[in-house]
Amino acid sequence: MSILQTRDLIINVPSRADGFPLSICIESGQVWGVLGPNGAGKTTLLHTLAGLLPARSGQVFLNNQALIELKRRAIARQLGLVFQERQDSFPATVLETALIGRHPWLSPWQSEQATDLQRAQQALATMDVDHLSERLLSTLSGGERQRVAIATLMTQDPNIWLLDEPTNHLDLHHQVKVMSLLRDQATLNKTVFMCLHDLNLAARWCSHILLLYTNGDACWGEAKTMLQPSALEQLYSQKLITVEVDGAPVFVPVCAGQ
Repeated sequence: MSILQTRDLIINVPSRADGFPLSICIESGQVWGVLGPNGAGKTTLLHTLAGLLPARSGQVFLNNQALIELKRRAIARQLGLVFQERQDSFPATVLETALIGRHPWLSPWQSEQATDLQRAQQALATMDVDHLSERLLSTLSGGERQRVAIATLMTQDPNIWLLDEPTNHLDLHHQVKVMSLLRDQATLNKTVFMCLHDLNLAARWCSHILLLYTNGDACWGEAKTMLQPSALEQLYSQKLITVEVDGAPVFVPVCAGQ
């Protein structure tokens, strides 16, 4: 049974005509990668799925309930989002930021309990930022802030993880750590749906792929059927060379003239 579903969904990308309607069933245990060039609407789609942006037409369903009929607290208990870019609206430490993930589970004016604190501390340790707990978030590097954002999502512990470029600003070690974490969440029967620019991360870690084109066209399916060189070359207007490493395809762009 699908946990997140779109029916004839057309996202609202300004100055673009209606695209191909998305009717996608996303199930527990799946890892989806959304691929497409700049301006294709990847972030807009993610925010629409989270209920932060209205669709031009069509609907999003969360556990067979229309998203627009659910209250924000109910949505936040089931669905969490890591943004590509974040603005610090007020000074907060790393630990205070991670604890924000528990807010959907607290009643109004209720303070965090010891179990909430323990969950946040464990998430920060998993992301190798527990030693920064008392630092202001605004003093961290981009990669450290990204790991805090993912730790906050871990603290929230939703069934559906929406992530916009989760490996943004991360070094190679932490890219692998984050992608491994997301795969592990899927093995726990959670759902991961993320926008990616790196074809090779998508090829190695995703079970399903959605291709978004700048003209609004889209196609989707299992990764092994979607990650075809001809389709990807058309998607990015870029010639590719494909090799296989440890059973997974690796895509290398061909420079002009080669």
